[in-house]
Amino acid sequence: MGIAAIVLAVGDIVRLGFLTSNMATLPQVPATTLLYNDWYPAMRSERLSGKKLETTMLMGIPMVLGRKDDGTLFAMRDSCPHRGIPLSCGWFDGKEVTCKYHGWAFEPGSGQCTLIPSLTSHDTLDARRIFATAFPCEERDGYAWVYVSEPGMGRARLEAIRPAVPELPKFGAKFRSAHLVADLPCNVDHGIIGLMDPAHGPFVHQAWWWRKRASIHEKEKHFEPIPEGFRMSAHAPSGNSAPYKLLGVYGEPITTTIDFVLPNRRFETIRCGPKWFSSLTTVTPTVANACRIDVYAAWNIFYAIPLVTTIAKFFGKRFVEQDRMTMVQQSEGLRYDPSLMLIDDADRPAKWYFALKQARLDGEPARHPMSGPVSLRWRS
Repeated sequence: MGIAAIVLAVGDIVRLGFLTSNMATLPQVPATTLLYNDWYPAMRSERLSGKKLETTMLMGIPMVLGRKDDGTLFAMRDSCPHRGIPLSCGWFDGKEVTCKYHGWAFEPGSGQCTLIPSLTSHDTLDARRIFATAFPCEERDGYAWVYVSEPGMGRARLEAIRPAVPELPKFGAKFRSAHLVADLPCNVDHGIIGLMDPAHGPFVHQAWWWRKRASIHEKEKHFEPIPEGFRMSAHAPSGNSAPYKLLGVYGEPITTTIDFVLPNRRFETIRCGPKWFSSLTTVTPTVANACRIDVYAAWNIFYAIPLVTTIAKFFGKRFVEQDRMTMVQQSEGLRYDPSLMLIDDADRPAKWYFALKQARLDGEPARHPMSGPVSLRWRS
């Protein structure tokens, strides 16, 4: 993105508990656990228009999405409850989705069946008591966000526990924005701990417009616990990243704050007087051994410069492609089931992530691996 660290990098390890040793060697364990009862970005909402149906994989679930005549979005499991044919093979008239096989029709927001054409006056089956699987779906920041509940959860309980849809913080009405996306050939845990990896920059992202390996120096950052996550407290950004140096033209102090929040969200905010940059990066599981990174950024920095969005997207794509290529290469090594390790202090955020994830899986989200503020040091 050219200004902020859209950081996705070399991942290590899969699901494990919180480690306290300076270095731990761990066996590779298949990542079979996913975090349900939360919102995930399914696709860009601009793809959903008219009477088109779009398909995607999310959390290992085939989904079909669309936009109703009233402008609201819907997401359904791409499977008719009658014989299992994908609903995306059928038709959508702006109000109902109709199965291609036998013409069963469904209201897509609730999944309720509205018509079974084969029924006669002698049948007692009430079609409206049949439901295809539908998921809450809302539009935010150019994405169709889908709430994926735990399998078997009742509708009443789902409504009671469902949190607000994530949204990128913005600090003014006038701003520019951009989206980036990349598919990664790794499980979601490998992708997510790359979001918080602070040591790969001078190696994966060597470039004249970002940083050089020779720029490595020791850093100290302060972290604090937040609900279901942790925060890198407001700090002056690293002076060895070229984009940050550009902000010096404003003559204002520069601060960066980075939050990670379960299940998969990294928020970064850069403030420079009245100027700001804000980004939300998510890593979303598509299938068991693949995930997708989405980046949405908004800013008023260099707002008046022509082509600033085009330039930002150009460098942002190159940045994310460096990460994607690294993950492709890493996946080759992981095929042979190597032992992996996490070290202190650079890998401590990854340890916090695994501990937070385990606490939620155990039904104890209040169990936090951080008892208070922590200072970490590393070289990058």
